[in-house]
Amino acid sequence: MVTKSSEKIFSYLDGLHKKYTDISDQLALPDTVKNQRRFRELSKELSNLRPLEEKYEEFKKLINKKEGAEELLTLSDEDEMKDLAKEEIEGLSKEIEVIEEEIKVLMVSDHSEDSRNVFLEIRAGAGGDEASLFASDLLRMYSRFAERMGWKAEVISTTYSSIGGIKEIIMHIQGHNANKFLKFESGVHRVQRVPVTEASGRIHTSTVTVAVMPEVEDVEIEINAKDIRIDTFRSSGAGGQHVNRTDSAIRITHLATGIVVSCQDEKSQHKNKEKALKVMQSRLYEHEKSKQDDDLASTRKSQVGTGERSEKIRTYNFPQSRVTDHRITGRNFNSEVILDGNLDDMITILTEWFNKKALEEKFKEIIS
Repeated sequence: MVTKSSEKIFSYLDGLHKKYTDISDQLALPDTVKNQRRFRELSKELSNLRPLEEKYEEFKKLINKKEGAEELLTLSDEDEMKDLAKEEIEGLSKEIEVIEEEIKVLMVSDHSEDSRNVFLEIRAGAGGDEASLFASDLLRMYSRFAERMGWKAEVISTTYSSIGGIKEIIMHIQGHNANKFLKFESGVHRVQRVPVTEASGRIHTSTVTVAVMPEVEDVEIEINAKDIRIDTFRSSGAGGQHVNRTDSAIRITHLATGIVVSCQDEKSQHKNKEKALKVMQSRLYEHEKSKQDDDLASTRKSQVGTGERSEKIRTYNFPQSRVTDHRITGRNFNSEVILDGNLDDMITILTEWFNKKALEEKFKEIIS
């Protein structure tokens, strides 16, 4: 006998199977093949559904086997056959439980999102110079993590504070599943420590904001020339005569949303413009996602994903050598280890937290 939960999951997967079949049929049509943009969109959607399609086929076979064993148990008069049927049912029930858990994780995973490269933005918040110094610490932390993961991290734009800290920096991080591992870093990071400029030894609290924006393709977010204003200005910063002589820096303003992106780290105005446009695409993509999350949040109490990005997510307490992520209960981390880029354990726990929250919401939709 199939449980109610299994029935609901199977029904959900059956709907996705029909969608998978429909997309496959559309991809085979000559008109779709001719329309390259439509073909790419459908191919991407099909690829995203494929892991669940494969689990659906496995799940269906196990359910059919279990139903067959249950029928044998009911109809057989031989004790030996009944015992074999019971043993098979028990084994299949365990297999079904395992595959259900795997399916649940896949149901809230977005492989197309996880595999993206990202733009990582770090901004000093409250706390003045101390916030800018902590922003530098976070830059080192993420740079070290990227290095450990074998990713490529490239600085797009940097603004320094008067004492050498960082007011704002944008990095382009390229590598396998970069967004999967960094997407939980968006939010307010709070630091509690004695600033180097504090003579009396008092502990100060400062904040830094981090934003992780998945890189998007041109076909996903189109930017029309009439929707933006592009300004050039003279680069500023430490190092080299070039930054003081030429108007190579680029500032792009998206008129409808007011989103502004600057890029000044390249000597070429063309390269700065190209990079700034890529960052703008990602910010507009995140802007649209946030609007969708806000719409969903208005109809439910809890929020999953980007709906919580504006809240304080983590505290780095230096006197106690402790890092506390406020989304995880009952677990603290060593600040020295974390700031050296060893984020693996924290990310594993955050992934479990996200999956649990997302599954709660998903099953409200499925079971209701």
